[in-house]
Amino acid sequence: NPITVMEQTEGGYVLIAGLRRLKAMELLGAKEIRATVMTALEAAEMLMLEIAENEQRKEFTVSEKLAFAEKLKAIEAEKARVRKSAGGKGGLDQDVGNCPHLQEQGRSRDIVAQKAGFSSDRQMRRAQAVQNALQIGDDAEGGYLVPDEYERTLVDALQEENRLRGLCKIIRTSSGDRKIPLVASHGTASWVEEEGTIPESDDAFGQITIGAHKIASMIKVSDELLQDSVFDVASYIATEFARRVGDAEEAAFISGDGSGKPYGMLHATNGAAAGVTAASATAITADELLDLIYSLRAPYRKRAVFLMHDSTIKAIRKLKDGNGQYLWQPGMKEGAPDMLLGYRLVTSTHMPVIAAAAKPILFGDLTSYWIADREGRSMQRLNELYAATGQVGFRVTQRVDGRLVQTEGLKCLAMKSA
Repeated sequence: NPITVMEQTEGGYVLIAGLRRLKAMELLGAKEIRATVMTALEAAEMLMLEIAENEQRKEFTVSEKLAFAEKLKAIEAEKARVRKSAGGKGGLDQDVGNCPHLQEQGRSRDIVAQKAGFSSDRQMRRAQAVQNALQIGDDAEGGYLVPDEYERTLVDALQEENRLRGLCKIIRTSSGDRKIPLVASHGTASWVEEEGTIPESDDAFGQITIGAHKIASMIKVSDELLQDSVFDVASYIATEFARRVGDAEEAAFISGDGSGKPYGMLHATNGAAAGVTAASATAITADELLDLIYSLRAPYRKRAVFLMHDSTIKAIRKLKDGNGQYLWQPGMKEGAPDMLLGYRLVTSTHMPVIAAAAKPILFGDLTSYWIADREGRSMQRLNELYAATGQVGFRVTQRVDGRLVQTEGLKCLAMKSA
């Protein structure tokens, strides 16, 4: 089949259809290729038919929408040149009358965007910025900052993958370390006699510092997929980024040692204190769970949750109260969380399992743990590094830190040492 091109009044041609055929012929070393030449109006008609044939599809990828938009812009620009050469709109009115879809009113850029499947030209330009971040780059150090619109996509995907992001407090930092003041101890009030001396009792303050640790992932995509207009590279990278980085983040937020990564909630000195120590190294009792709950101050119990590994949940599901009723309360409604002793239960594969001296259960208000996101994630496209295997690399980098800021808001259950 021949490729389809549109002839321009100023000379040259614009490709309308047949990019893959053209690339294939170039790879074969062909000097010529058959082509069907269309006018601007004919090309517009063909493109509208192409879109109409695909109306049954509910979703178009961003790449497909932008490809349609580029073709439409070229057609609209050529129509404008034809009008100008005809001395205004008069030379084209009759032809336009035969094409109802060309009579739409409004800003031409918005019309092009809407025909391509975007709500407005502004939305289309934001989508183009995302594509540019994925398609333009070099192997120089640093890469490019991800556009705001796409960064929100990455963050949303990351929150779905790393459940702690939806439970902990998130702050954003622009640069440098952030110092957070803490109340180390509270003052007290005293009863005094009439005209008696009021004793001094001041709050003691301290501070902790939240910085930024670098986490990165290299995502490789084959040349064939990148050239396939149906493949949504933006969504693929967002999903892979979230899966890889989200998993590493969750592990660090729980068990991080502070060396090149955040301090985790279970850190020996900067994490949660033990609210109760189990009498056994291999089992947990119902009484110990109750002791853990009431080791936490009442204000923090209002939003408290349990956090534990699946294997710990399995052991706890077998526990019964004095009446022989299971303590476990599965969610009765669709989407409702499972409950344990009246509190929501959250699972993580990165929590320790029941073992001697382990800390298999966390309980408390997880907003006591702060996650600091450094503004501006960066992306770098590496065209040459994997060229031998027919792949292109995308290196995505972010900086993040985490710290238990309110230590009294979180307690853990520790197992007996062997």
